Amino acid sequence: MNKKINSIRGMHDYFCEDLEIWNKLEKIFKKILNSYSYEEIKLPILEKTEIFQRVIGNVTDIIEKEMYSFLDKRKNSLTLRPEGTVGCVRAIIQNNLLTKKNLKFWYLGPMFRYERPQKGRYRQFYQLGAEVFGISTIYIDLEIILLTNRLWKMLGINLDVYLEINSIGSQSDRMKYQNKLLSFLKKNESFLDEESKNRLYTHPLRILDSKNLYIQNILKKAPLLIDYINKNSLNQFNNLCYLINLCGIKYKHNPNLIRGLDYYNDTVFEWKTDKLGSQNTICAGGRYNSLVEELGGPKTSAIGFAIGVERLILLIKYLNIFSVKSEKINIYIIFIGEENKIHAINLSEDIRNIYPELKIFVNFSNFNLSKKIKHAVESLSRIAILIGTKEIKKKCYLLKELQTEKEFYLLKDELIKKINNIFRK
Repeated sequence: MNKKINSIRGMHDYFCEDLEIWNKLEKIFKKILNSYSYEEIKLPILEKTEIFQRVIGNVTDIIEKEMYSFLDKRKNSLTLRPEGTVGCVRAIIQNNLLTKKNLKFWYLGPMFRYERPQKGRYRQFYQLGAEVFGISTIYIDLEIILLTNRLWKMLGINLDVYLEINSIGSQSDRMKYQNKLLSFLKKNESFLDEESKNRLYTHPLRILDSKNLYIQNILKKAPLLIDYINKNSLNQFNNLCYLINLCGIKYKHNPNLIRGLDYYNDTVFEWKTDKLGSQNTICAGGRYNSLVEELGGPKTSAIGFAIGVERLILLIKYLNIFSVKSEKINIYIIFIGEENKIHAINLSEDIRNIYPELKIFVNFSNFNLSKKIKHAVESLSRIAILIGTKEIKKKCYLLKELQTEKEFYLLKDELIKKINNIFRK
């Protein structure tokens, strides 16, 4: 027997149950984003490695150990995108879109990181990303938080997620703070876990994000980033918090929230849940006012967010939000006797011509009638249509309403009208 071939570790297949939720999510995503005037864009999965190295930060986990990079036939280093913002900024610059009046974009697709697979963290994962360019006012920060809050309400999960927000100031602010934090952490180095020790001399700010409760307890005595932030950034942050509060959105100021990418500045935020264990961040984002310039464009204010689709689906399944099952099949056609197969096919085509939006299934299996009826019921079909020799002789069809168990013998014209009555209610 040949050895069974499995998928690559950390990369998953998705089937009907998850895809039903996925498709509902996409419809809701598009509805909300359209109402805020975002335009959809589609971006390449592959980018030149150098653009990530240039702006993400050479000592971040992503660059050091998480990127899927390889050389092509011309020895160019290419990378499967680990996140969407950098590729989006590259596309906006390359296609001269910074001259547009509306610079609000969204995209949905797979990202790739070589991480340790666990629940809610995969090596191929999907993100919905949204980016806004050229608006410096904090009111766009507020609008993005309002947008995501509206999304949670529409999904019915607003009571199960909470907002954490912080200001990380400018890059120079963070460098001053990093020196102070490093001095503090060195004094406590013997108490740090291995992960924190590895980050100590490469990316000490990431230690603030440690999930280790003992480390978090040590950090209670650490200097706070907010004490090193410039006055302008601090005023903007305080004003934003005031506006969020004014809009009735509950939030928590988390002084240790820093985000893992070097290009962020000022506002950073995360929407979290306590229902999924350690992988509790559903949505994250913030400002990145220097990124466009770093990638060769003009100085441009920018802000964005990304939603982890798999984690959102996990939360929705946990909460049983979309518990009402939809019909997998609308009309289930059963023929009795091989000679009636072509009649079933012709009828299904005639119905599709008139009602192209309906899902019609013709059962070609050799199962007996009772098994076919059982399958029709399990498929949540609204009606089953039976075609046998008796029906063909009478030039009629037997229609069964599977929920009410009512039966009707109908001529073809009557059948078409009955279908209209059933599915136009």
